Amino acid sequence: MADRGEVYLETARLRLRRFTPDDVDDLATLDADPEVTRYINGGRPTPREEIVEVVLPRFLSYYERFPAYGFWAVEERSSDAFVGWFHLRPAPDGGAPDEPELGYRLRREAWGRGYATEGSRALIDHAFTQLGARRVWASTMAVNVASRRVMEKAGLRHVRTSYGEWPERIPGDERGDVEYAITREEWLAGAAG
Repeated sequence: MADRGEVYLETARLRLRRFTPDDVDDLATLDADPEVTRYINGGRPTPREEIVEVVLPRFLSYYERFPAYGFWAVEERSSDAFVGWFHLRPAPDGGAPDEPELGYRLRREAWGRGYATEGSRALIDHAFTQLGARRVWASTMAVNVASRRVMEKAGLRHVRTSYGEWPERIPGDERGDVEYAITREEWLAGAAG
C-alpha cells in the first residue's frame, strides 16, 4: 500500500496531507491534462521526469524549510481519491511568512464541486488562526475566470492587475495577471459578520 502522508487538515469533504514519493503518478496525471495546465503553461503536459526530478522534490522540501507551510495532496474523504493539490507558502521570491500565497490545482473531474473554494477557505482560516498570517494572497491570469471566482468565494478581493513579460506566450496573457488578497482584519470582520 502506498504511503499516504501525514494529514495536515481536513474539511467536510477533503483531506489535505503531505505529499510523499508515492504521489508521482497522481501528479503526472494531473499535469498531463491540457485543461489543467492551460493557464500555467498554455496546456503543455509536464514530463514525468520533471515531476520526479523537480516538482515533487520541490514540494517535499517545503516541509523541512517551512514546517507549517507548503504543498499538500488533496483527497476526497469519502473515497480517498486524489483530487489535486493546494499550497500555502511564503512567496517564492522570498516573501514574508506572515503573508503566504494560496494556490491550487485540481483534476478536471473535481471542477465545479466547490472543492477549490472549500480547501481555500480552510487554508485561509488556518493561516489566520494557527500561523499568525497578516495577509493571504493568490494570483492568476486575468482571463482565468474560474480561478478568480474561487478566490472571491473564498473571501479574497481583487487588489491589482499587473503586466509582465513571460518566457512563453499563453492565450490571454496580454490581459495581465490579477492578485487577490484578504487581510487578518478583513477575515476577522467576515468571521464576526
